[in-house]
Amino acid sequence: MDQYITDQTFKEVDFSEIDLQQKEFEQCEFHNCQFANMELKATSFTDCVFYNCDWSMAAIPKTALRKVIFKECKLLGLHFEDCDPFLFSVQFEGCSLAYSSFTKVVMPKTLFKSCLLEEVAFIETNLKKAVFENCQLNRALFENANLEEVDFRTAKDFNFDLDRNKMKGAKFSLSSLPRLLDKYGIEVE
Repeated sequence: MDQYITDQTFKEVDFSEIDLQQKEFEQCEFHNCQFANMELKATSFTDCVFYNCDWSMAAIPKTALRKVIFKECKLLGLHFEDCDPFLFSVQFEGCSLAYSSFTKVVMPKTLFKSCLLEEVAFIETNLKKAVFENCQLNRALFENANLEEVDFRTAKDFNFDLDRNKMKGAKFSLSSLPRLLDKYGIEVE
């Protein structure tokens, strides 16, 4: 495989047999491809879209994700904080990101749409103006995160300490208030 790959479409490729380290993909599409348990060290993806791909437990040290969209993908147990932070930009639609981590990742305006984010760590993460549209956030950890202007209005099952995150301008539905205010002993009817 070439070092630099552009404008290619990959369908049902099992990349576990291919060394992708230090490869660069630009404006590529990946459909039903396997990246699970791989090491993608210093691999670069720019303006790429992944459809129904499995990235579960992949090692992604110094991997560049620049304007990357994941649709209906399995991204279980990924450590996004290991990625190259330069121009890091991702979007997730219909993905399972359970047990993944975004610790200290700068990702303002990120869209999470209809995603399972169970036990995902957002520790010291900059999510300013992000949107969690119809997402399941059961046991997701938000700690010292920038959640300013984040839209949680249609998110479900989240619970975090308002005092331990930057919250100015965050948006919530009325139904989520009792859970958020429980620490203060406030009852909302």
